[in-house]
Amino acid sequence: MSTKTYSIFGAGAAGLYTAWRLLDGTSKNKKNEKLLVKGDILELYDWGKYDFSKKNPGTREPGARVCTWHYKDNKDNSYLELGGMRYLYWDGTPKGPGHRLVTKAIEKLDLKKDSIPFNESADPLMSLRSKNMYISDVTSNQPAPYAANNYGEDAPPDDGFTVIQSVAITQDSGPVTRREWCKFYEDGKINIEMPESSIFKKGDLLKEIGYWNLGYDMLGQEGFSYLSDGNGYSSNVVNSNSAQSFNVNDEFTPGTEYKTLIKGYSSLFDSLFEEVEKLAKQKGITLNYYPNTRLRSILHTKSGIHFTTAKRESPDKLAESKKCDAAFLAMPRAAIELVAEATRYSDTEGMDVLNHEKVQLYLESVIMEPSYKIGMFFKTPWWRETPDGGPTYPAKLTSYFLTLEGIAKLKKENFPAEYLNKINNPAIIGIPFNDKASFIAAVENAIQERLTFKQESQILTVAELDTIGPSITDMPIRQVVYFGDNARNEKGDKVYGILASYDDIQYSTFWKALELGPKATRKIPESRDCQPLEGPRKATPVMVKMLRSQLAALHFGPQTDYSAVPEPLETKYMDWSLPPFNAGYHAYKSHYNLGDVQRKIRKPSQLVPKTDCDIFIVGETYSNDQAWVEGAFCTAESVLNDFFGIEPIIDEKYYPFISPE
Repeated sequence: MSTKTYSIFGAGAAGLYTAWRLLDGTSKNKKNEKLLVKGDILELYDWGKYDFSKKNPGTREPGARVCTWHYKDNKDNSYLELGGMRYLYWDGTPKGPGHRLVTKAIEKLDLKKDSIPFNESADPLMSLRSKNMYISDVTSNQPAPYAANNYGEDAPPDDGFTVIQSVAITQDSGPVTRREWCKFYEDGKINIEMPESSIFKKGDLLKEIGYWNLGYDMLGQEGFSYLSDGNGYSSNVVNSNSAQSFNVNDEFTPGTEYKTLIKGYSSLFDSLFEEVEKLAKQKGITLNYYPNTRLRSILHTKSGIHFTTAKRESPDKLAESKKCDAAFLAMPRAAIELVAEATRYSDTEGMDVLNHEKVQLYLESVIMEPSYKIGMFFKTPWWRETPDGGPTYPAKLTSYFLTLEGIAKLKKENFPAEYLNKINNPAIIGIPFNDKASFIAAVENAIQERLTFKQESQILTVAELDTIGPSITDMPIRQVVYFGDNARNEKGDKVYGILASYDDIQYSTFWKALELGPKATRKIPESRDCQPLEGPRKATPVMVKMLRSQLAALHFGPQTDYSAVPEPLETKYMDWSLPPFNAGYHAYKSHYNLGDVQRKIRKPSQLVPKTDCDIFIVGETYSNDQAWVEGAFCTAESVLNDFFGIEPIIDEKYYPFISPE
């Protein structure tokens, strides 16, 4: 048997997961020539150079669009996330919500001990149209500053999602499991009688309707503006595939517990890389890691996959021409399109799969959504209320949130079993409570008894959650996420971090013009500026002052002077609209069968008549979980299960990794 070479292009979530499962996975069948064996070669190409370890140092922490940033770049100091931040914890039950592959990977990599809660506030601060308020303040007596249809301004902004999806889903009807949602993407339709004035009608397929179009039709301009401003994400109301957007914005799923890793989310990818190195050595498989090297072009030939590479220092020049037996493009849409452009003009003979018209159609099925994030570190948590005072509008960062995991802890502490049975109901489990009193009242109402002092202390300890906010505003900072002091080294001076601006789409360009300051001229073309690979970039004084001005308005009230917010210790940003990602995240367009896109694009030759070649596309871009690490893991897992005969890492009865036929 000849030696096999498998090449993975991209060392982010999808690339590392693919490498790990190729080495760690077990075969469905006794005889499987696709599996890597002793003497085979596994190549991992990385356009950047991630800081995986002392042996493999780099310019920034790993994870592609995950990027943990520590104060002064010291991993013992406080950190904040300038990319993906968290995952949805899965409790292991067959129908439980959550990110199953991320949760499973964390368990298998022995990182469960490092997993910590990372939930949102039950009563976030909002500043909309120069009016500061908390979600709990919004009532008919204190409406939000909008003139929405049907008095929509009297309720929280996210209620707009409920109104939109009421055309097909109610609290008592609609898809629940992931498999049911996949079916909904294909045949979900408007199933209520719409008024004559409506643009859309009963029976219209939701996959053929843009979400912005439908939202505008249902809510009107003011109602849609309130939803768009108040939910915090422009990406949630972009003109994406409505059927998919219903799932993304679904309000009726049970409360899900968010978690992250105590050393920062990037530490997941440190562990994955370390595990890949260890497994390759154990199995006698040669692992070749090529940082600062990108895929330039790729063709299917009779002798295998022919590809060329380029180096960071000369990104347009051919570095090497090579061959492999299988190629995994662990890359987003923008990077794949660059490869297709170069391949289009290749002089080498072979099948150009990426430029086939049907493949191009499916590659273009997603919207690229730019994102911009700015982090700041301070000497004090000035945004919190303290015994000595605080801002006019402090962030409410303590909630009470009881999960099934919490129930299990209480059981071990001998909390009365009859109480636990009554508490374990949808009115309490997974529901965030703003304060201690309302949480205890809900518990006592469920058990129809008064808790003893000891029992109250037990349940409060388990349920108390220090949340991350966020605060939401229509100012260009958009969202503020509060990381606080999370340093592993508790002996040094305390440093408190915030994600001071969490932007997407239209707001991201606001900050770009402040990157150089008023006395500098741009010298690097954006098409060559690979800042996301280099790492967080230092903010200019004018950017810092603009941030302080908007943070002051958010926490101290409109027109407050910027000096109300102290000078930060350090401020850096990540512009995810730059190469090689050109987007923070993706969403499917309308007028596509997204299930067919997911199934076919992962092996593009399926779209080319009479062609079968082992070029694969993995990553979050064409997944069921766009913008999440889970999406990257799921597409990679499906490719390895279906085309390499590797046994699924978990049972997919209720949780297909991609939309099934």
